[in-house]
Formats: sequence, structure tokens, C-alpha cells
Amino acid sequence: MRRTRILVAAFSLAAGLLAGTPPALATATSAAPLAADTYTWKNARIDGGGFVPGIVFNRTEKNLAYARTDIGGAYRWQQSTKTWTPLLDSVGWNEWGHTGVVSLASDPVQPDKVYAAVGTYTNSWDPTGGAVLRSADRGASWQKTDLPFKLGGNMPGRGMGERLAVDPNRDSVLYLGAPSGKGLWRSTDSGVTWSQVTSFPNPGTYRQDPSDTSGYASDNQGIVWVTFDESTGTSGSATKTIYVGVADKDNAVYRSTDAGATWTRLAGQPTGYLAHKGVLDAVNGYLYLAYSDTGGPYDGGKGRLMRYATATGTWTDISPVAEADTYYGFSGLTVDRQHPSTLMATAYSSWWPDTQLFRSTDSGATWTKAWDYTSYPNRVNRYTLDVSSSPWLTFGANPSPPEQSPKLGWMTEALEIDPFDSARMMFGTGATVYGTEDLTKWDSGGQFSLKPMVRGLEETAVNDLAAPPSGDAQLFSALGDIGGFRHTDLASVPSMMYTSPTFTSTTSLDFAESNPDTVVRVGDLDSGPHIAFSTDNGANWFAGQDPSGVSGGGTVAAAADGSRFVWSPAGTGVRHTTGFGTSWAESAGIPAGAIVESDRVDAKTFYGFKSGKFYVSTDGGATFTASSATGLPSGDSVRFKALPGTKGDVWLAGGAADGAYGLWHSTDGGASFTRLANVEQADTIGFGKAAPGASYQTLYTSAKIGGVRGVFRSTDKGASWTRINDDAHQWGWTGAAITGDPRVYGRVYVSTNGRGVVYGDTSDTGGTGGDGGGGGTGPAPVPTGACTVGYKITHQWADGFQADVQLTNTGSSAWNGWSLTWSFADGQKVTQMWNAGYTQSGATVTAKDAGWNGTVAAGSSVAFGFTGSRSGTTNTGPASFKLGDRTCTVA
Repeated sequence: MRRTRILVAAFSLAAGLLAGTPPALATATSAAPLAADTYTWKNARIDGGGFVPGIVFNRTEKNLAYARTDIGGAYRWQQSTKTWTPLLDSVGWNEWGHTGVVSLASDPVQPDKVYAAVGTYTNSWDPTGGAVLRSADRGASWQKTDLPFKLGGNMPGRGMGERLAVDPNRDSVLYLGAPSGKGLWRSTDSGVTWSQVTSFPNPGTYRQDPSDTSGYASDNQGIVWVTFDESTGTSGSATKTIYVGVADKDNAVYRSTDAGATWTRLAGQPTGYLAHKGVLDAVNGYLYLAYSDTGGPYDGGKGRLMRYATATGTWTDISPVAEADTYYGFSGLTVDRQHPSTLMATAYSSWWPDTQLFRSTDSGATWTKAWDYTSYPNRVNRYTLDVSSSPWLTFGANPSPPEQSPKLGWMTEALEIDPFDSARMMFGTGATVYGTEDLTKWDSGGQFSLKPMVRGLEETAVNDLAAPPSGDAQLFSALGDIGGFRHTDLASVPSMMYTSPTFTSTTSLDFAESNPDTVVRVGDLDSGPHIAFSTDNGANWFAGQDPSGVSGGGTVAAAADGSRFVWSPAGTGVRHTTGFGTSWAESAGIPAGAIVESDRVDAKTFYGFKSGKFYVSTDGGATFTASSATGLPSGDSVRFKALPGTKGDVWLAGGAADGAYGLWHSTDGGASFTRLANVEQADTIGFGKAAPGASYQTLYTSAKIGGVRGVFRSTDKGASWTRINDDAHQWGWTGAAITGDPRVYGRVYVSTNGRGVVYGDTSDTGGTGGDGGGGGTGPAPVPTGACTVGYKITHQWADGFQADVQLTNTGSSAWNGWSLTWSFADGQKVTQMWNAGYTQSGATVTAKDAGWNGTVAAGSSVAFGFTGSRSGTTNTGPASFKLGDRTCTVA
């Protein structure tokens, strides 16, 4: 489910505009050329995780469909893989608001064309104006037209629509319904230019909460949908009859019969409601309307479904239940284009005991429900629901009837029957997209099968990330709305979010650096504890006890050895504890609301930051002392971390454009900081495995360097930087968290505000060339003496694995170069190797030193690792290893 998400940390950003393709950032000038690396980017799979308020099928091309999200961009359906492809990853930092999509329109005349109306908030929270993006290649690239008003993809009423529509007879004509009293807008040149339809009489009146001084709930929700009657036009001429929905409970629907020149309120329409959707069946001459007494997406008390006969003007109440029996509004609404007398609707705001789907095969005269009561509280379902591909959708619940687990969902405002396939239907919820391919079983008395149809659509807001150096967990994530996950395999959906307790949003997490089995997380919860601990690397959790006054998660830090914790919760001051939070003591010398972190070596050293001041504790968090360091950012848009393995090595990123803003480094535990002159702005800092030949860990940051905004890596302690993302992979705002992987050189995990956890792997394996990923060329070295090999599979997933190899010189003389050979028994293939180059021929793999690690003294070892693919269920390790012509002992 989805709550309103506000990008607090980015409110101070200067306004910027999305500049089409490529974005404006690509044209920024640099003081010096920036190094770049080619990365492969993927999502750590969660599948869904957020609200999908719109699904749009093209009416003229089969299998062409789009989905819009409120903060996470737009997606196109890929039928061959039954996955979604993201389309707005090119949106850059300065125009992060354009990841909110308030409407989508797919051109029915030229299906390659697609349009998106973008903008996240209509109030001051979003620094940029709204825009209409247009694409001639199905969203692979975009051009942009700025609008003189804002749009609100994450505003109240965002599930109504679609606000953007293409004339099905003359596709150069588009209409857009605007919020905030800005009225109805039209383009006659395929979205290039827009002008207000001054003849349209009503810009809307409905505000969710007129008293809200933030401008969020008090905004006029405006014009909410546009629908064409395609039967009133011919190809090449503008459609004459157009219906428009307005957020006005007394005047919700208007019509033009002269191609938009004049408009009149539809006579006889119901009042007291908002028309969330208006769907036209031109074959039978009906306009169907779904009404609710509020704008949604999660509120609604009463609702009705109405049918308007376009030829006679007759209104018919076709509600499937009496108004007095509704405790929800109607919103999701669709017509089966193959059988236009068949329509469906949703009870979008019914969160208990479940949402409801309604279906009629006689134009609304009679209805059946997706589920009904036999004898309360027992119910019978017309469907089966299989969430095995996204098992966390049960939310760990074990409800009592009439609730079931998993549920059909909530906030179900998007509902579409495939216009080419009556058996396929999709609907969006606050957490996923469900779909079926045997919907017509509903009508024959059988059960239709539902399952998530959401793979590839990643829509979570990331608050924090942590990658432990050991254990089964590869990554811990702290997420908005659904809490977060422990990934043991980045390519697989975790079985469950964090539970015991389950936070609505996790705000911060940490692990003990020298004891990564100890993990702590804090978060928001309407009632109950706000802190949880794990002693088994995050596999299981137990709740701690809140100190008095806690109202939210805040930030938390674990001592290097896990012996104690420091917590800076919302609602009260900083606290410290030994053990697992059964009692807390107030920390002295540090202000409430400070950000807290731990030293990664000294278990009694903790750090804090608040309003330009850095604080240090050397007694386990009992007392803090303000550092004398000056020149740090004056605000609280700061993130800092201590380097693993070195006491007192601290990096701090953050600031704002109107003050100090950049990256600072301390080597004396925060007593003093030095600003890096080559970093103009920085918002995150993280560490990963050192590069081959480097002694210092790799740095990662979301920053502005050399005039360019991007994600950067440094392998030389910040002396030089390499941009590792590109203009096609920007993901809007990436300022919440970043971390490298301590076990895989070059791997980085990037937070996004709506596109989930993105991770990248480098093409630079650190070697010196070669066809397998970095080995040297020329004859293989032939060392002498005995050898021992340790081979360990550290991670394994359905079609791949990761392994570490340790080669030890057990002879009496040093090696000056080495080459290790083995064979796989189960068809495994090496896909990437670090700290060594490799070649593979059939089952045989040869790993060769990377140059810098070629000399191995007697009694010493060298280590390298790799990822590999596999196709079977077995993954047998090599039976033997050869160093040149010598067979090594297998440890």
C-alpha cells in the first residue's frame, strides 16, 4: 500500500527542467574531462512495492500496454517476457519531479507514439513545473514541452483519469486536464505546443482539505479525465463529441459536440460525487461513470456507478450495491472491447476486509462479485490468487475471516480488460499489479486465476542501504511504505519484508561491522515499537522497547562489535543502550534529531551531526562532545559514514546550493574535516571493496563533479573520480543512500525515490586485458612448489552463483606470476571475475594473476572471486585444481 511520500531532502534543490533526450545534464561543461566506466544496471528484485494508479492499453495494437506510477516513472509491457520495461530512468537530478506520472496516453493511430504528463507535486515541494513528454519510439526516448503550471503525480486524486487523451480520429489533437484551477488544455501539433481551452467553463472546485496550509491536500484537483466518442468523427478529422470529468461534486461531467469549441454541463447528472472515470462504449452508445464522494486514492465513503445513454441523454443508476451499503467509492472502470456489454469496476477504497471487483455482462443491468459471503464471516471467491512470485504480498498476515491472505489489494483505481483479449485483465493496487489470463471463467462459474503481473516494475522509495561484509545477506534495504528487505539473492524476490515488528516505513538500519549477524533497524509505526534487532544476519527479528516520547524511527547506529546501540528517534532526544534495547539512557551533549553513526572499529565510539555541528562520543554514546570542526553544511541535509577497518576515518556528504555543499573527509575521528576541492556537491557517501592493487576501499557518491551530476566512484581516496552512470540511467533523485559491496569490487547499490534499489556492476575487472575479463596475454607462468586451494560458494540463486577462491603457496620459494586451472562438472560458466583474469573453454577455466598480485611469497595466499551462471539444480565444486602442471591440495 502507498502513503504520501515527500522528498524532504530535495526541497532545497534549484529548479531544473527535463530537456528531452538527452537530459540537460549531458550538456553541462566540465572543468576537465571526466573518466567514465561502463556499468550494467539492474534492480535488486522486489517486484512492485508501490501504487500503480493507471494502466493503459493501446486500442489498435495488440499487447501494447503502459503503466504509470505516482513517483516511480512509467513502464511499457513486454509481452515476450511478460515484464515491464522502465521508460523514465533518464530523468535527472534537477528535474526529479518528472518521475511522477499523472497521466499516460498511447496514440491509437500511430502506436509508436506515447505521451506522459509528468510532475510530482503541485505545491512548493516540487521545484519544477509540469511537462508533457512525447515519444515516437514507445518511450525509448523523449522530447519535452514545459507547461505553465505544475502537475501532481503524487497528489490527492492521482488515481482519477486519464487526464491526457489523444483524439482517436485526428491524433495530432490532444487534451490535458490540469489541476490547481488551470483548466483544460489542448495541443493540435502532437503535443509540441499547448494552449488553454478558454471556452471550457469549469476548472474544478474540489479540495480534499481546504484548511491544509502546505498546499498538498488543499489543492484544487481540477480536470480529471477526457474521453472521446470516436463514433462522432472520421479519420483525419477531429472527433466532435468529447466528455470531460471535473473535480466538482455538483458539476462533474461536461460535453462538447463541436470538437471542443463549446461545452455544456450534462443535464440530469448525479450530484454529491466526483466522477473518477468516464469510459465510453461507442458500440452501444453508453458512457459509464464511476463515482466516489472523495478524490482518492485511499479515501472514499459512498459511491455509485452510472450509465449515460449518449443518444437520448438518459441516466441509469447501475450500481451493483445500494448506495447505503457502500463504504467505499467506485473508481476502477473498464469495458471489454471485444464484448462491449461486459464491464467491470472496483471498490477502490475498501481496505477491509478486501477490495471488491464487480462484473456485468449486460451493460450494468446485473452484476456479480469477485467474492461474496456464504454465511458471515465466511466467503467464497470466484478467483484463485497465487503470489508465489512475490510472496511478501501476504504481508506476513494471518488474518481472521472475512479477511484473507493474500488480499486482492487496496487503492484499486487502475483496472483494464485487454481490448484484444477478453480473458486478460490487469488491475493496480497500492503494492503491485495483479492480472489474469483466464478472466472469462468468471462468467462460466469457474474460478479465474490471479497472480502478480509486475516483474520489472520496481516502485519503492529507499531510505537507507547496508551491505554486510559476511553472512548470507547481500543487502539490507530500508524502504518507505513496505519496510524493507533482506536480499540474499539480488535476482530473486525476497520471501517477506521485515517483520516482528513490521514498520510502515523503515528510516534507518545498521549492522555491527565486526559481527554482521547483529543488525538493527528503526522505523515508523502507527502503534507499537519503533526499533527491532536481529542476531542472525537479519533472518529473524525481535522488537526492542521504545524510550518515552518516541514518535518515529529517526536514525540508529550499532557499535562495531554489536555490544551497544545509539538511537536518535523522532519525538525525543538521542538515547544509548547496551544489549538489545530493553532500557535506554539519555545521551548528553548532543541535540535531539541528530543523525547518528558508529565508528566501524572502536565499539565505544559514535558520531553525530546536527545543524552544522559534528559530535563525537568515546564512551558508548553516553556523552557527546561537539567537534571544533568548522565549514560543514549548516543544514541537516547531510549523510556521513565511518570507513570500515580504520578507526576515526569519517566521510561526510551534503549541504545545499545556498551554502556549504560538498564532500568532507576526517582522519582524526571528526576533530577536523578537509573538504575535497574536486567535488562541487555531494549527497551520499558509501564504501565498497578496494580496487585491485589499491589499499583503500572504493568510494561511491551521488554528486556533482566536473559540472556533471551523476553517480561516481573513486579508487584513490577521492583524488580522482569516475562517473559510473550515464544520461540514460539517472533515476531522478538518488540522495538518500549509497553503498558499495564489500565483497565484490565495483558493485554499487543506489537508492532511488520510486525506482527501488538499483545496483550496478562494472565492466572493469581490474585486469590488464584478455578475452575472459581481465587476464594478461602471453604464456602462462609456471610457478614451482606445492599449493593449496580453498573454494567456497558464497551465494547461490536459481541460475547463478558467486564463489571465492583462495590460492596458497605452501612451497619454499616465491611465485612470480601464477595460473590456476580447474574444470566444472555441471556446465557452469564464469560471467565475471575480480582480482584475476580468466579464460574458459568448455568446462575448463584458467584464472591468471592480474599483475599486481602475481608475486606470492612462500606461506602467503592470494584470493580472487567470480560470479557464474548455471542451468541445472546442482552446482558441484571443482574436484581438483592445477597450478601450471602441479595438482594443488584442495582445502
